[in-house]
Amino acid sequence: MQPTSTNCQSWSSFHERLHQKLLATPDLLPKGAALLLAISGGQDSMAMLGLLSDLRRIHNWQLFIWHGDHAWHDYSAEIASGLENWCKEKYCKFFCDRDNLNQAKNESSARNWRYHQLASTIQKLSKINIKCSHVITAHTGSDQTETLLLNLSRGTDLSGMCSLRETRPLDKKMYGNDVTLVRPMFEFSRQETQEICAKLNLPIWLDPSNESKEYKRNRIRHEVIPVLEEIFPGCSLRIASLTNRLKNYKEDQNELTFLALQSGLKPEGIARNIFFDISETSRAKILSLWLQRNNVPSQTSKKLMNLSRRIGAQQAPGSVNLTNGWVVKWNKEIVSLIRNNQQSAMNY
Repeated sequence: MQPTSTNCQSWSSFHERLHQKLLATPDLLPKGAALLLAISGGQDSMAMLGLLSDLRRIHNWQLFIWHGDHAWHDYSAEIASGLENWCKEKYCKFFCDRDNLNQAKNESSARNWRYHQLASTIQKLSKINIKCSHVITAHTGSDQTETLLLNLSRGTDLSGMCSLRETRPLDKKMYGNDVTLVRPMFEFSRQETQEICAKLNLPIWLDPSNESKEYKRNRIRHEVIPVLEEIFPGCSLRIASLTNRLKNYKEDQNELTFLALQSGLKPEGIARNIFFDISETSRAKILSLWLQRNNVPSQTSKKLMNLSRRIGAQQAPGSVNLTNGWVVKWNKEIVSLIRNNQQSAMNY
């Protein structure tokens, strides 16, 4: 399968946009860092590779390329080979993993497989004395929109509405917070990545699986978003912008919840009066954080809301049994946490 390509231009407004973003947020892709780029060969990832490759002389990065071959179609090995040859011409070290065991059977397992292989590639780099602390993917603003629509359709809370974040730890179990997954292309739409590839004469390897209606995301991409764009031109990036605002709102909520909990902590539990003049949902958030900080297993939203109602003002003293032998008890003044008839430590 041959890649598609068009005319070239050395520096563009797209370079300038990404460059200015990186100058404004220097910790996103730090100068002198070793970056591992996840490249599928499609227009989004090739646009990202083209821009970062041109900007690396300014930011002094080392670029390493990883490609995951899911073996979902007959051309997958050809795409991997073509991409490898192109990367070698551009002096980028290339890594490729092929899913010969058919572990990536659906969208979710494929995503998990990719992130697992990326984490393993970080280990390979460390063995040749290269400390790579940033893994880069080419998710765009259009991807944010698709994810929001998918999660809304499934039924989600605020967390699901802003789940595709610009940065997050790659694999906490393996690396803690030492390796960060970064998505620097949220500034661009899928239409713009196509324009970038055309301007920079970048090859694009077309993956037939991206057209398959078997995958829910593809149906959102090809059937739902075009209708929304026809009715409200430019809506994709506006929806993506909402995702970012929701993320900030969620972070603000978490900070305020932490401060509220701190204000009520006592050696024997939480002062009950901090719950009296706030809503049931705010009480539930404080309780959830408190339980989490005391290593209590996650509780259902139904149980948290029940507990929230029962500790409100004018409610009688009582108790609620949680999982694994944990019990929340309250009197007029204190909400306490007990396990196996022993008072739990409230400090964290």
